[in-house]
Amino acid sequence: MSEVSIYVRMRQKIMVNVNEVVTIGTLANIVAPEHIKKRLVSMNIYHITPADNKFTVVDVMDIITNIYKQFPEADIQTVGPTQTILEVKPKKRKSRPLLFLLIWLILFIGSGLTIMNFHEDVAMGEVHQKLYSLITGEHKGKPLILQIPYSLGLGIGMILFFNHIFKKKFNEEPSPLEVEMFNYQQDLDQYVIVHEYQKRQTGQSND
Repeated sequence: MSEVSIYVRMRQKIMVNVNEVVTIGTLANIVAPEHIKKRLVSMNIYHITPADNKFTVVDVMDIITNIYKQFPEADIQTVGPTQTILEVKPKKRKSRPLLFLLIWLILFIGSGLTIMNFHEDVAMGEVHQKLYSLITGEHKGKPLILQIPYSLGLGIGMILFFNHIFKKKFNEEPSPLEVEMFNYQQDLDQYVIVHEYQKRQTGQSND
């Protein structure tokens, strides 16, 4: 058989089910002659078992090894990530509206207390009184003409900051929270890759 070039690009992360057999086509994008690609994408690589818990990792070397068994003369080129994280889908849980309402209530009260404590620490009430006094020349204990717009602006500012109102986004620009969540997910994925791969290597060496 003449030498054939095969290009492999591993996917970063995929969702799988328990007892699912994962193929090369699931794990990676393959570029190869069509008759070879059809055989490769259906080639089994890993069997998900309950012992895998929530995460496991498949290395590109596992794919290369299996490809060489079928096509020993192939020239295999890898592009992009060298591992794919397999995240096992959790079992569906029944919705618990009472638990949801309890958590929502705790978060609502907690965030409200946080905002009130912050304003108390910086003496925001006194600031509003002084501003009202400077603008109007009168002293007022509750300058609602300042406090009401300020309260509304605080809520609107939070909505604009997070770029969300329920599931609707105002524009395609990511919010600071989304950027931080993305960075956190990247770090978490990197940790899973290192931790799970080391665990697999340790298990293989013990065998």
